[in-house]
Amino acid sequence: MSIYDFKTKTLDEQDFDMSQLKGKVVLIVNVASKCGFTKQYKGLQKLYKKHSEKGLVILGFPCNQFAHQEPDKATIQKCKENFGVTFPILNKIEVNGSGADPIYRYLKKQKRGVFCSQRIKWNFTKFLIDKNGVVIKRFSPTVDPEDLEHEIVMLL
Repeated sequence: MSIYDFKTKTLDEQDFDMSQLKGKVVLIVNVASKCGFTKQYKGLQKLYKKHSEKGLVILGFPCNQFAHQEPDKATIQKCKENFGVTFPILNKIEVNGSGADPIYRYLKKQKRGVFCSQRIKWNFTKFLIDKNGVVIKRFSPTVDPEDLEHEIVMLL
């Protein structure tokens, strides 16, 4: 099994087949519009703009599980516009618990967090995936997108 085996929906409910990402470096982030880390959208967009033509794809998965900081699609869309986000923002999901999206269940099994925990601790946890669909690394919310650039460039 790999990341390419999953299907999801975009924010506007269109099908999104992860197999279209084959041969790309992918950064998957659980995002929220009303979080102290929301400013990371700016850094994520900068990375995407700089490296998308070389094969970087960033996928934002809105999640409302942490202090209800991602309330609705209108808020997500407004936040996306405010930060000039052009990378794909997918449908709102859960990342923990029995309702966790299958993509996140897979990601968490591939790369555990602090103290080998699978649980996502907060918004803006990041997973870096290589061109072959292998989950390379998991980054905590406190890691700024700019700090990932070297690792992304190495994979590109």
